[in-house]
Amino acid sequence: MPQAIWTGSVSFGLVTVPVRVVSATKSLDVRFHQLEAGTNARVRQRRVSEATGEEVAYDQIVKGYELESGNYVVIDNDELAALAPKASRQIEIEDFVDLVDIDPVYFENPYFLVPDKGAEKAYRLLADVMQEQGKVAIGRFVMRTKESLVAIRAVDGVLVLETMRYADEVLAPDREGAIPEPTSAPTEREMEMARQLVSSLATTFDPAKYHDEYREELLALIDKKASGEEIVAPEAPEEPAKVLDLMAALEASLARTGASSAGSSSSSRAKSATKRPAKPAAAKKAAAKKTAAKKAPAKRARKSA
Repeated sequence: MPQAIWTGSVSFGLVTVPVRVVSATKSLDVRFHQLEAGTNARVRQRRVSEATGEEVAYDQIVKGYELESGNYVVIDNDELAALAPKASRQIEIEDFVDLVDIDPVYFENPYFLVPDKGAEKAYRLLADVMQEQGKVAIGRFVMRTKESLVAIRAVDGVLVLETMRYADEVLAPDREGAIPEPTSAPTEREMEMARQLVSSLATTFDPAKYHDEYREELLALIDKKASGEEIVAPEAPEEPAKVLDLMAALEASLARTGASSAGSSSSSRAKSATKRPAKPAAAKKAAAKKTAAKKAPAKRARKSA
């Protein structure tokens, strides 16, 4: 059974569901120790005073908040303890909202909520009703002396708790001109080719499809070196030439995905249309009807494919 990092209950109205919080993720980052070259002795971090260069005992270290460079306000542990949120073993649900209303940028760390012994029925009731109505519970809880805003959602009968960022912790994407305005708007032709490219790459999300290739290659390298294999550094691959023209980039991308036939045919039609002399309005309407009749089966063919 997974080790609980918090135990308490979820309450809404007069209903209380005893739960345990267990980790929903684990870090698989490959970590290294610092060693002395030649001896492979561990290099340890030391707490050293900038003023004296001597190591400082742990009981002589205080917390300071920097107001400006070199100017600190010192806060002692008693003052921090007085401000700490009151410990609680309850997640009080404040609101039920729709998941689509929460931007993923607000989600922080995920955990699983598992029912305590005897709470299975109430747990299942809450999970089933939330999943049936597509609702997410918003509440707060205190873990490790820190109060967190949380979202609880039901996934296949399991309650998943996500700690959340507060609104003032999420930066505006357009702050200080971070996203400059384009010099010109995309053309309809560029939009159509981009739609074709997105459609050609659209699929159902399968998390098992994606791998941390760097970590796998790094672990393979470690295995080879541990077994005494000599490692020869491979030559760096040549970087592909950058395509600066947007249309050329879209056409090359469609060609790579095998979805260029529709784009090239529409491109050729657009080019030929620009070369033809202008037609009277009646002739244009007739031509439009013929074009629509020709396009209809092509659309059906793409849809069935």
